[in-house]
Amino acid sequence: MKVFALHDDGQAPSMTEVALPEPQEGEVRVRVQAAALNGFDLSVAAGRLKGMMEHRFPVVLGKDFAGTVDAVGSGVTGYQIGDRVFGVVTKDYLGDGSFGEYVTVPAAVGLSSLPDQVDFTEGAALGLAGTAAVDAFDAAQIGQGATVLIAGATGGVGQQALQLAVRAGAEVIATASSAEEIELVKRLGAAQTVDYQGDVVAQVLAGHPDGVDVVLNFAGDPAALVPAVKPGGKLASTLIMSADAVPAEGIEVLPVYANPAPATLARLAQNQADGATAVTVQHVYPLADVPQAIDDFGAGTLGKLVITLD
Repeated sequence: MKVFALHDDGQAPSMTEVALPEPQEGEVRVRVQAAALNGFDLSVAAGRLKGMMEHRFPVVLGKDFAGTVDAVGSGVTGYQIGDRVFGVVTKDYLGDGSFGEYVTVPAAVGLSSLPDQVDFTEGAALGLAGTAAVDAFDAAQIGQGATVLIAGATGGVGQQALQLAVRAGAEVIATASSAEEIELVKRLGAAQTVDYQGDVVAQVLAGHPDGVDVVLNFAGDPAALVPAVKPGGKLASTLIMSADAVPAEGIEVLPVYANPAPATLARLAQNQADGATAVTVQHVYPLADVPQAIDDFGAGTLGKLVITLD
C-alpha cells in the first residue's frame, strides 16, 4: 500500500510502499478515505519526538482518519467489515499512521462509528482537535453565563471549544487578529475578540475588569494569561503537563491531555451530525501532496487541512 512515511532518523518523510498491515487481536483495519494534518505530524516529520516515543520505521505519519472497516482482528466486538468509522491512531509507539491507504487501530481507544450525515472529509478533521477541545471544555466545567477567553481560537481545537462554550451559554472572548480571523470566530459565536498580537490581558480587562471565569489556552504562553482570570476562576491548557507549570494563586490550573475515548469521539460525531458544532475544512489534498499540506500548515491556517485517498 502507498504511505507517506519517515524512513529513518534525520531523513525527510516521503511517499513509499509498505506491506498491507494485518489487524492484531483487538484491532480493526481501516481503509482510509481521508486523514487530517495536525501539529503533531509536523513534530514527527521534523524528528522532534526522537527519544520521547519509540519509532518503528518506517513511521507512517498521520493521527486523524476516517474510512471504512476493512478487516477485523480477533476479540473485536461492535465493528464489522464495511462500517463507517473515524478516530485517532492511538498506540504507544510511532509507526502506524493514517497517511496511507490502510491503517490498523485498536477498537478500544481512538475509534468510533461515523454517522451517515458526516462525510469522510469532515470526520477526518474531527478526531484529535475535537478531542482536545471537548476535554478542555469538560475540565473547565463551562456553563451558562460564564465568561470565557479562548487563546488560540482560530485553530482546529479553538474553533471546536468556542462552539462548545457558546452552546453551553457562555460569553466567549476569542483571540483573533486579521479581518478574516475576526469574521471566522464571530461567525462561530464569539461575543468579542482581542488581538493576540497586542496585550491580550489588557484588552480582556478593559471589558471585564474583574477578569474572566475561564481561560482555555491552546496557543501562546499560558502563564501570561493568569492575570486575566478572576479569583476562583480556572485556566485549562493543552500546552502544559502539570499544574505546577503555571505559577498561579487563587485560580485553578488544569492541564489537558487529549484522550480520544470512544465516547468522546461519538459525542464529536453526533455534534457534527446534528449541526451543534461544525468543523472548518480549509483545503483538501491528494496523498501525493502531503508535502505541500505540511508547508501550508506551517504557514498558518484557518481550518483543517485534509488528505483524501478516494
